[in-house]
Amino acid sequence: MKIDWKRKLSSRKFWAAVTGFVVAILFAFNIADVTVEKVTSIISATAILIAYILAEGFVDGKNEDNKEE
Repeated sequence: MKIDWKRKLSSRKFWAAVTGFVVAILFAFNIADVTVEKVTSIISATAILIAYILAEGFVDGKNEDNKEE
C-alpha cells in the first residue's frame, strides 16, 4: 500500500490530526500555554504553505497538459 503524500499533506483533516496530537503531547508534558500556541501557529502556517504549493503545482500541471494538446 503506497501513501499518496501529496493528497495527505494537502488534507485539512491530516493537519488537524497532527495539530491535535502535538498539542496533546505538549499539554501532557506541562508545556507553557504560550509555547503550545506558538507551536500550533507554526503547524498551521506550515499546513497552509504546503497546501498552497501543492495546489499551485496541480494547477500549473493542468495548464501544461492543456498547452500540449
